[in-house]
Amino acid sequence: MLSQFSNYFAPNSSKKLKMTIGNLVSENKKTRKKREIVDENEPLIPKSQETNSEFHEFNGASFSGAVFNLATTTIGAGIMGLPACVKKLGMVPGLIAIILTALLTEKSLEFMIRFSRAGNLSAYGSLMGDSFGRFGKALLEICVVIHNTGSLIVYMIIIGDVISGTTSSGIHHAGILEGWFGVHWWTGRTFVIVFTTLFVFAPLVSLKRIDSLRYTSALSIGLAVVFLIVAVGISIIKIISGGIGMPRLFPVITDAASVFDLFTVVPVLVTAYICHYNVHSIDNELEDSSWMQGVVRTSLTLCSSVYLLTSFFAFLLFGDETLDDVLANFDTNLGIPLGSVLNDTVRFSYAAHLVLVFPVVFYGLRVNVDGLIFTSSKRPLVIDNFRFASITISLVGIIFMGANFIPSIWDIFQFTGATAAVCLGFIFPAAVTLRDRHNIATKTDKILSVFMLVLAVLSNAIAIYSDAHALINKNKNV
Repeated sequence: MLSQFSNYFAPNSSKKLKMTIGNLVSENKKTRKKREIVDENEPLIPKSQETNSEFHEFNGASFSGAVFNLATTTIGAGIMGLPACVKKLGMVPGLIAIILTALLTEKSLEFMIRFSRAGNLSAYGSLMGDSFGRFGKALLEICVVIHNTGSLIVYMIIIGDVISGTTSSGIHHAGILEGWFGVHWWTGRTFVIVFTTLFVFAPLVSLKRIDSLRYTSALSIGLAVVFLIVAVGISIIKIISGGIGMPRLFPVITDAASVFDLFTVVPVLVTAYICHYNVHSIDNELEDSSWMQGVVRTSLTLCSSVYLLTSFFAFLLFGDETLDDVLANFDTNLGIPLGSVLNDTVRFSYAAHLVLVFPVVFYGLRVNVDGLIFTSSKRPLVIDNFRFASITISLVGIIFMGANFIPSIWDIFQFTGATAAVCLGFIFPAAVTLRDRHNIATKTDKILSVFMLVLAVLSNAIAIYSDAHALINKNKNV
């Protein structure tokens, strides 16, 4: 009797269960807006990348928070090299190059998001793994580690130079603290970097969710805007006083070597727009996944505007005297009222901006190092406190050592920009599109992908050759 009763209701129960599951899956595919908020210890990125479709994220991040985090990932130390790019190319080609790089970056991010949606993938590594297997995933993670480690070392070097000072070619450039208080042990470079690492970087990099950094990201963008406003203000004052001449509009080309030298701007331009390694992390936390394309476009519009204005007014202000690190130009007498105060404002605002960018870039570095080393671990990184702490402490230590022993930030820029950055920004997204595992790429997508690949490989090969040629000639002269 009981068995007949259970058999009578079992089919109906099974159908109801299937309908319920089907509805949930359908609803999950359309939007994450109504997903329940899970426990804070849930992982951000799945440790086992092959089971991404079974992984559920916390999805409470707002549109504005995502925009600030992506923009903060993008605007780093690269902005300091863009005025030098404009100096090398001339005002007109230089500004056009910044705009074209932004457009290509937007398209590469669109490829990443579209193909990730098609494969239900929640990480850049998973996207590469889906297209090219475990070797593709490992190559992606290696490139992220190289790029992010180099960028963070650059940030720490610049922060030390700005706050405590630096010596170049026998000339000492006083930092903000030295200028205010004189030379003391506590204004020295070592103490400044140690203090910043222990009491600023350590608490920020200990946060386990990237959305937790939305307020520091917003503040960092605000500081970048302060830097921009002061630089623009100084330029306007100089224009009114007649202290600025007509900038050079086009490059100076004298021989074949000068043509090749123009390509050395490519690694800096590419590095300035790299944010690809954090796109999936930000997307995973969005309240509604359909916002992501809008987040990308808004962030890139914001970043491009800052880049264009900074490059235009910095080159207008300093002309052919623009240095590779334009921040160093603000160590001189500007010849205007309150010039020293404005110099300190520019340097301090940008140093503070880099301090707040540091944890956002560090987030992507830690996730990819974990993916490379602990490939067989089933526990998500944010749940395994020992693994999280050991990776974090080790990486901070390596970055600290690099900042104290690597002499030139521009050597790092040229190396990471011409290798890891160009792979992350253009070569990998284009390769995924051409591979087209889910048959969703259009003819236009494939043509644009081939263009990206050819442009990235050729321009960076020429840039590497030009840098190597210049380095060899420099050593011969010495």
